[in-house]
Amino acid sequence: MSVVDISRPVAAPVQAPPAQRGVVAIGIAVAVVVGFAVNNAAGWKLTVLYALGLALGLVLFHSRFGFTSAWRQLVTVGQGRAIRAHMLMLGAACLLFAVILGSGVSLSGTPAGTVAPAGLGVVLGAFLFGVGMQVGGSCASGTLFAVGSGQTAILFTLGGFIAGSVASAFVADWIRAVQNTGPTVSLANTPLGYVGAVVISLLIIGAVFAVSLLIERRRTPPPIEQPPTERGVLRVLRGSWPLWVGALLLAGFNALTLFVSGQAWGITSAFGLWGAKILAWVGIDISGAQFWSVPENTAKLSASVLTDRVSVMDFGIMIGALIAAALAGAFTLHRHIPWRLAVGAVLGGILMGFGARLAGGCNIGAYFSGVASFSLHGWLWGAMAIIGTYAGITLRPLFGLTNPKPSDSVC
Repeated sequence: MSVVDISRPVAAPVQAPPAQRGVVAIGIAVAVVVGFAVNNAAGWKLTVLYALGLALGLVLFHSRFGFTSAWRQLVTVGQGRAIRAHMLMLGAACLLFAVILGSGVSLSGTPAGTVAPAGLGVVLGAFLFGVGMQVGGSCASGTLFAVGSGQTAILFTLGGFIAGSVASAFVADWIRAVQNTGPTVSLANTPLGYVGAVVISLLIIGAVFAVSLLIERRRTPPPIEQPPTERGVLRVLRGSWPLWVGALLLAGFNALTLFVSGQAWGITSAFGLWGAKILAWVGIDISGAQFWSVPENTAKLSASVLTDRVSVMDFGIMIGALIAAALAGAFTLHRHIPWRLAVGAVLGGILMGFGARLAGGCNIGAYFSGVASFSLHGWLWGAMAIIGTYAGITLRPLFGLTNPKPSDSVC
């Protein structure tokens, strides 16, 4: 039995539908064209990061590795299996990050972990993000792989994400002031260094793991619903993967991102850049906004998005998820989207876009990469996102969204 199993019977998996060969061919063609474009614009290193993005898209889709649903399941019915998968991912990432950060070696100079102040910015921003991801229906990584796999409604979430990120550029000075209200604490700053940081992190991870089991035993949650899958070798390309596989692969790919680029995996900083460029294309110049007046950011705004590390990986995630969904026969464009669902998606995206900037990152950049980098703000982000989840769950019915019930299976 794997470390993230819950010792409960689950429904037998249903065989996956036939692969959508035409969509697969289009996805592969797009992947190759974008890869050549990235290599031409930015060279081999960003091309490698783009390839890592493609791999992340495949992993996120096949393992259905979610953050939004994991917190919702724990809060609503006490199902902690996905949370334990988070802990496995974080534990593996801490071990890998400790080796890279401790050695000080990467392909881009001295690697720098994601260490940030654990202040009011994280408290407010992660709470807003927690509310937004429940109302909007996905988190940052979930938005990318859902859009790539054809979930049209999530396009509204992505649009809101971009809008919230654009809005945050006009109050960047206030955001920086709020972010700097707390201490910057790295667990590696102890006499034992990264060894001590790993030990402390694993103790916290073990405590969260144990609490999730206690909650589960008290509330007897429903089983996890199994998505369509294949057996044998075909499962690798067309089936659903166990959560523990997704957890370990995500940890490994985040560590590879750190080793190649010298920085950990992030997602949402690209959304503000996309929004600013889209506005520029339609004749609206926001380069005078507080955020874009900083020289480093001004340079990004004037350069191609194909030279931006985070954008390139985001593109890879969407394209990788498209290919994976088509191989699994699951790529479907939804033409009729209820207006309440669309409104909720946009509002949720706006809250997440603004919240991510306020907190200094999202469920990937702040929570995953922050914890893996031994930054206290990563754990604070996760705690506040759970509190935001409670608030978001109460708002979901207003937008036509349902919450898991004890009598239902959850997915």
